[in-house]
Amino acid sequence: MSKRIDVRNENIYYGDFLAVRDVNVTLDPCTVTALIGPSGCGKSTFLRTLNRMHEVIPNARVEGEVIVDGVNLYAPGVDAVQVRREIGMVFQRPNPFPTMSIADNVLAGVKLNNRRISKSDADDLVEESLRGANLWDEVKDRLAKPGSSLSGGQQQRLCIARAIAVKPSVLLMDEPCSALDPISTLAIEDLITTLKEQFTIVIVTHNMQQASRVSDFTGFFNLEATGKPGQLVEFDTTDVIFSNPSEQATEDYISGRFG
Repeated sequence: MSKRIDVRNENIYYGDFLAVRDVNVTLDPCTVTALIGPSGCGKSTFLRTLNRMHEVIPNARVEGEVIVDGVNLYAPGVDAVQVRREIGMVFQRPNPFPTMSIADNVLAGVKLNNRRISKSDADDLVEESLRGANLWDEVKDRLAKPGSSLSGGQQQRLCIARAIAVKPSVLLMDEPCSALDPISTLAIEDLITTLKEQFTIVIVTHNMQQASRVSDFTGFFNLEATGKPGQLVEFDTTDVIFSNPSEQATEDYISGRFG
């Protein structure tokens, strides 16, 4: 079940360094939000705060609120592991477990969560998740083969299947196509468009065309100067951001006069 995310007064730190300051934004259910901006401006850092992956880094912390379905993920007593089950993540480089079969890769998150599952239910879940990732027809006859035997684009879709197998409500993607060829990239983009019917999706991308193709909303991150914190400069529908942004810096970045 796709869920809304409300970020309020969020400041993100690495130790004493304020990396991203004062983010306020609402991400609607069943939409794709693209986060764009130059390298080092805090896009991926912000993305990782949405499922509490940021705090895995020593001395990293977050101030403010990330509210999903009325619950502040950073409230005392909220289990970070449970948060990461509810809010899945797909990384820049495909990272299937190389010694595991394709089927076991899909089930890895489910087993990690100590969910007992019968053989028939497991088989059904593998098929459902691989179909959801638009990979079933390509791998159904070799489910026992290692996940690492797949091509890069197939491996990334396998990682998406693994993420959706645990039934999250939100899917975060950190430059999921940056290591892929154009054909694999198109397959992932088509998949994102399909998956937004079930999930709230947030994607970091450096590809302006990709942002304009796949997203409903776009957030532009920037920093005032090197060593200064990143900030969300502008957030609007993708149509507005790409055709009539309100900030000059947004227009300069999108048109390539910047960075």
